[in-house]
Amino acid sequence: MTIFSRLIACLLPILFGIAHPATASYTPAEQVGHDQAAQIIYLVRHAEKETADPAERDPALTEAGRARAQQLARVLRDVGIEQIYSTDYRRTRETAAPLAERLGLPVELYDPRDLDAFSSELRRGPSRILVVGHSNTTPELVASLGGEAGEEIREADEYDRLYLLVIDARQVTTLLQRYGGCSRC
Repeated sequence: MTIFSRLIACLLPILFGIAHPATASYTPAEQVGHDQAAQIIYLVRHAEKETADPAERDPALTEAGRARAQQLARVLRDVGIEQIYSTDYRRTRETAAPLAERLGLPVELYDPRDLDAFSSELRRGPSRILVVGHSNTTPELVASLGGEAGEEIREADEYDRLYLLVIDARQVTTLLQRYGGCSRC
């Protein structure tokens, strides 16, 4: 069995837990292949934001958004996240905050206007990273990292997409999951 196949085999329980958070069974980070060459980058769009005032350029999360951010922290708590990035907007920082607090990590800011440079920086980073972005930048960053972005994120109501990019020396594998319940159901 190759290193990559072992990594995917170890990831399956985590993926099941993400897809079905009520019956989650997480694999400790040391069993996910921390000592192996593969890097895993988790990417999400910020959670639900306030939209009552169209003039508000930097809205906070709604109650549902805060609950989703807490769910993201529960889903990713045991996967060995070593670094957390967010754009410099309140909604993205608030989405990243519960996991950062739980893990005792700072939320580092990145510039979403230069995703190619940021992509290069991520590839030189640690083996487990979370990136919180936006409906237009997250799929673009996935593609810049060599992953499959899939369909466009629906700006109005899609907040539950969680990309997992498994990057090793030979290939990038994209796994797409949902977390925190469906906001549009």
